[in-house]
Amino acid sequence: MAIKRVEYNGAELSLSYLLLNQDKEESILFLHGWGANKELMKNSFGDFFKDYRHIYLDLPGFGNSSINAALDSYEVKAVVEKFLRALNQTPQIIIGHSFGGKIALLLNPENIVLLSSSGIILPKRLWVKIKIRLFKIAKIFGLKGLYKVFASKDVKGMDMVMYEMFKKVVDEDMSEVFKAYEGRAVLFWGEDDDVTPLVAAFKIRDFMKNSTLHMLKGGHFFFADKGKIIEERLKETLKDKK
Repeated sequence: MAIKRVEYNGAELSLSYLLLNQDKEESILFLHGWGANKELMKNSFGDFFKDYRHIYLDLPGFGNSSINAALDSYEVKAVVEKFLRALNQTPQIIIGHSFGGKIALLLNPENIVLLSSSGIILPKRLWVKIKIRLFKIAKIFGLKGLYKVFASKDVKGMDMVMYEMFKKVVDEDMSEVFKAYEGRAVLFWGEDDDVTPLVAAFKIRDFMKNSTLHMLKGGHFFFADKGKIIEERLKETLKDKK
């Protein structure tokens, strides 16, 4: 593990990262989802894609990376760009899971792999709407400390900065960004994903002009034991479209 310090909005952020296969010229950047860290991505893909240098990054506020204020996805993207410039790296492929998928999209790489990506707004379930309303009422009465009672399981145990960040990123609609993407996109989705359900996958596939969709067994973290399948199918896709 290493630390790269970058400046953003007048503050210094410490970003934790890991490099594998450092003798390779071409690189892949792996971006984890909300509440996870670089270790999940390394454990899933570290034994594959041997022809590429691997860059595993803890996004700001996650794992061993610091954060000083709540950021939206565009700001996180700007931090990651600074990180990549500091490393003098331009990844040929970016693989992003869930929240990391949105960041990967905003980075606009030549080749993108989305694993159950977020970025599509779907109707909220009734209980979610109720929790949002209750939290707003609590804030009116100065009871901000109750946010953990109403918070999604995605933010349980996190401090107020990360909760404020979650509120910023959870309802970002990336539909137009998906439509504008000009590179090659390979989508992988868990058939039983109840966090970013398959309806989101179909929308993203239809939005992205040059995309393919692969549905695999499993839920939101379906990819944890499917590194080899993802590698094989990605190689096929890139070979067919050269």
